[in-house]
Formats: sequence, structure tokens, C-alpha cells
Amino acid sequence: MNLFRFLGDLSHLLAIILLLLKIWKSRSCAGISGKSQVLFAVVFTARYLDLFTNYISLYNTCMKVVYIACSFTTVWMIYSKFKATYDGNHDTFRVEFLVIPTAVLAFLVNHDFTPLEILWTFSIYLESVAILPQLFMVSKTGEAETITSHYLFALGVYRTLYLFNWIWRYHFEGFFDLIAIVAGLVQTVLYCDFFYLYITKGSQDSGLPALSGALMVMPTHFLSSQS
Repeated sequence: MNLFRFLGDLSHLLAIILLLLKIWKSRSCAGISGKSQVLFAVVFTARYLDLFTNYISLYNTCMKVVYIACSFTTVWMIYSKFKATYDGNHDTFRVEFLVIPTAVLAFLVNHDFTPLEILWTFSIYLESVAILPQLFMVSKTGEAETITSHYLFALGVYRTLYLFNWIWRYHFEGFFDLIAIVAGLVQTVLYCDFFYLYITKGSQDSGLPALSGALMVMPTHFLSSQS
């Protein structure tokens, strides 16, 4: 495993932990898109169905279990434990416009026409757009809690590091996965506008404590570019 993948995994894990801590500490899931979290749960379930049939390493197995467990825990907290705080009025993105096209594409463009491979490909395609309901929710409200912004930024860093991971693997191992690379590029592009706003607004509000629940107000530029 190269450094870029390891750091990418850490960034991904950090994002998930930040989100869980935010919800648990504040006893609220306000500002969090339940639809995005359901999509991520679907992504990890579809991708890691080989958990009991394809052993690679202890690290790999543990990360799979953690991702699945954390994703379903997040969904449970949003729709059950703290459902009274869930802002369904703003979480209105039509997820069928994401699930159906990515499922069809997985059947048409994949490495091998087998159930596990199609599900893996579907998870790659779906993950690239799964954050859209969250970004759409932020665009509708025009603001995001500081910790939610940290969560989104950490996810963006994870995807960016994974792009460098693919470059590294191609250069040193001769390994090239066009499906994963293109999907990763799409996902990174979706975060670019948020990256800019996170850095510029974060520099102005650097005194905010991480779990304070303070709001980062998104300017009109973000609203118009995402809606």
C-alpha cells in the first residue's frame, strides 16, 4: 500500500468519525443529508459483499467492516435515534436520478459481467455522486455547520488523495483502472467549489471550535453554482 492510499483512507475515516461525533455530541442531525448517508451505506454494502469470500489483508478487512458499520450507524442515528432533528424539508434531492443511471451504467460498463463485479462497479459510480444530496441541501439552506464543512472537506481530500494513489499505481505498478479514475475525477470536481469556499471562509472563521455548531454561511456563488 502506498502513502497516498493510506492517507486517503485516514482522511475518509476522519470524515466518518467527525460526522458521527457531530451527531452524537450535539444530539442532532440538523444540516446532514440523510439521503447522502443512505447512498453511502448502499455504496459500502455493494462494494464489500466480498467480505467473506475475498481476503486481502487484516487492514483491508477491518476497514471494510468499519465503513459498513459506521455508515449504517449514521443512517440509524438520522432516521431513528435523532429523527426529530432531521431536516427533511431541505433534504429533497431526487436520489432516483442518481441510483438508476449508475445502476444501468454498471451493467453496461464494467470489467467483468459477474454479480460481484457489477455491484463493485455500481458502488464506484454511485459513490462519485452520493454527496450531491448533501451539497444540494447546503445550497438550499445557504449555510453549513462548521463540523459539517470539515466533514465535506475531509471527504474531498480523501478523493483527491485517491487520484494520486491511482497515478502512483500506474507509474510504479503499471496498474490502471479507468472506471475508478473517471469516477474519482467526477467526485473530486463536485467538491472543487466547496474546497474554495471552505478555505476562504475557514480563514475568516479560524477561531471557531470544531464541534461548536457554528455556521459557515455560503455565499450566493455557491447557491447558483449548485442549484
